[in-house]
Formats: sequence, C-alpha cells, structure tokens
Amino acid sequence: MDCPTWTRGNAEDLLRDRNRGHQEGPGHTEEPAGCPLRSRGRGDPGRLLSRGGGGGCKDESAYMAGPLTARGVAVVVVGYTLAPKATLDQMADQVAQSIAFVQKRFPCNEGIYLCGHSAGAHLATMMLLENWTTERGVTPNFKAFFLISGVYDLEPIVHTSVSAPLRMTPEDARRNSPQWHLEAASTKPWGPACPVLVIVGQHDSPEFRRQSRELFQTLCRGGWRASFEDIQDVDHFEIIWKLTEQDYVLTQIILKTIFPEF
Repeated sequence: MDCPTWTRGNAEDLLRDRNRGHQEGPGHTEEPAGCPLRSRGRGDPGRLLSRGGGGGCKDESAYMAGPLTARGVAVVVVGYTLAPKATLDQMADQVAQSIAFVQKRFPCNEGIYLCGHSAGAHLATMMLLENWTTERGVTPNFKAFFLISGVYDLEPIVHTSVSAPLRMTPEDARRNSPQWHLEAASTKPWGPACPVLVIVGQHDSPEFRRQSRELFQTLCRGGWRASFEDIQDVDHFEIIWKLTEQDYVLTQIILKTIFPEF
C-alpha cells in the first residue's frame, strides 16, 4: 500500500492537540514529540525537524518554526520533565520515546532532522547512542543532527551549581556524557548519509566552544560525517533566538541541509 501524500502546512498547523496528547504518546508529564502536529491533509509529513529546548519547555521553543514551516517542514517540539522531578537518564529516555513515537506515527516520513540547543543539544547527542531497534522497536529515519552550543562532557560540571537540581553524581555524569561514550567507540555511525553538524557561537563561553570542538573531533575520528560551524557575532542565546530570521546564517544552514537544492 502506497503512503498517502502529506499536505504541507504553515505555522498555524502546528497547533497542540490537547484532547489526545497524553493518550497517544509516552507516559510522561510532557506531551510527546508527535502531539503538536496537526495537518490539514492526511498522511505522513515529508520532512520533520524535531527540536528539544534547552529548558525542556516546548512552548517556549516553538518560536523558531516560522522559516521552516514556510518551506513545508513539520516542526516537532519535544518536551521533557525538568529537574529535580526527573533525572538525566529519565530526560534522555523521554526524548527517545518521543522520537520513536513520531517515527511510528509517521513511518513514511522523508526524514527526521534532530536539533537541540544547550541542554537540548546534549540530549540530542545522546540519541546517537541509542540502540533503536532493540530498545525502541523502531529505527528513526534520521537525516541530520544539528547540535547547537551544547555540553557533551558532564563531568566538569558535577561539582558546580549547574548540577545541583540534577543531584548528579560522577557516575551519572559519565553515563550521560556522549563525549565519553563516543570516545570509547561504543557506537558506530548508522551510515554516511546522516551528517552531524556541531554548531557554536563566536561569543559562547570558552567551555561551550571547547566542548563543541572536541565533540566534532571525536565524531570525525569515529567515522561520523561531522562538520563544525562557528557562527559569528552571536552568543549562547542569540545563536538560537535568531532562527526566526529567514536570512540568518544558521537558518540557511539548516534549510540547505534539509533541502540540498535550496
């Protein structure tokens, strides 16, 4: 049976379906990734861009959808429970559940492009380590990862105020540090067709810049199709806020990755 055609919508189509959000998705306190989608047509969206917000608040992260939905991209904003109500392990599990939900809901999608900023970039990178078929019963149709100003090695922040709400132990930090797992070669690239873009702002803090550069180098050594983008004249917040602008360099990078002919 052929897959039905998706009718591409605009930002107004990305309305939350409150009546069925918790019934269809994973059993956590935030709605799953698939719930903000409502199309005017039937069938699977051609391309999905799933974004995890740094604070886990999907409502605050939806602002960047405009330039993408204008091109027909279905933007899915992933929500997850915040600390101290959830641990890092639980947050990563919720994001993985949401992605699995989207793939199962729209099995004929033309690609899932995962984007995360700050803590969201950390969780997006953790998705590179998932054993999808064994643990989730599905293989997401990933086409690219956009990892923006993230923290990938958590051990340096264990004894800082940042980790206080997480109650993070050194063991927790090691288990949830994608940098460490990728260096240990515990996972291999799925295939050459899935690029991983490691992105950082010129005025990000030295630690964000260091960790982004080291993740990029580790991915390259591991055989991943990785690239490094240093976005000029932006800090840790401007780098993501400016995604509302059609002509912003990072907006253009994302669109050209999704639409090579763009």
